[in-house]
Amino acid sequence: MSAEDLAAATGNAARYVREWLSAHAASGHVTVEDGRSSLNPEQAMVFAAPDSPVNLIGAFVTAGAMVENRNKVQTAFKTGKGVAWGDQAGCLFCAVARLFRPGYINALVQEWLPELDGAVNKLKAGAKVADVGCGHGLSTIVMAQAFPASDFDGCDFHPGSIAAATAHAKAHGVKNVRFELGRVQDLTGEEYDLVTYFDCLRDMGDPAAAAAHIRKALKPGGSWMVVEPAAGTRWRIPLIRSGASTIRPRR
Repeated sequence: MSAEDLAAATGNAARYVREWLSAHAASGHVTVEDGRSSLNPEQAMVFAAPDSPVNLIGAFVTAGAMVENRNKVQTAFKTGKGVAWGDQAGCLFCAVARLFRPGYINALVQEWLPELDGAVNKLKAGAKVADVGCGHGLSTIVMAQAFPASDFDGCDFHPGSIAAATAHAKAHGVKNVRFELGRVQDLTGEEYDLVTYFDCLRDMGDPAAAAAHIRKALKPGGSWMVVEPAAGTRWRIPLIRSGASTIRPRR
């Protein structure tokens, strides 16, 4: 549609929408031909298809939340005390949930869980699962929907996230999941067949102690799934390989 049509449909001023479209066209996010803007299939997969495995809307919203956190981070640089997860900008919790949602929908049940020996069979038969650091509960709900014979406990120490997770479960009619405010230390001993950590272990104040507690919370033969970014053990300048040549980035 034209900038004027888009402005009318979204309740915005055409002059500003035209500038917005021009900026995104220049960056390759929007296609503009003969004064009309559109998304080609590849652009739509990134921006307009919420279940696409490459949807990145959450990444853009996360970047905005990071800007809102600037003053808190500046203070942390002076004091060294850090910024607790529960003290982040209000929109960051929604943004992170939105960012990781495509991975959960497209890979959690299909690829990640099958990598754990025997875990899928236990889940199909009926298992007890704890999703620690569940945030808005999207990972918990995806698993609960896929394995209705199992029971899922989602826990997080951020009250707003637990409220959002509970609302999501209710909206989707998921009955075999419950969300509670708490920490990993609140899990009882030898109760769970599976404990999952999705991108939260690195944010804990004492990751080693959290891992030791999970070992105690698992039933004999239970599994602990940890999903974290692939990070190196030492800093080095990466090499960019192009065909047969190797290019070292300029310092």
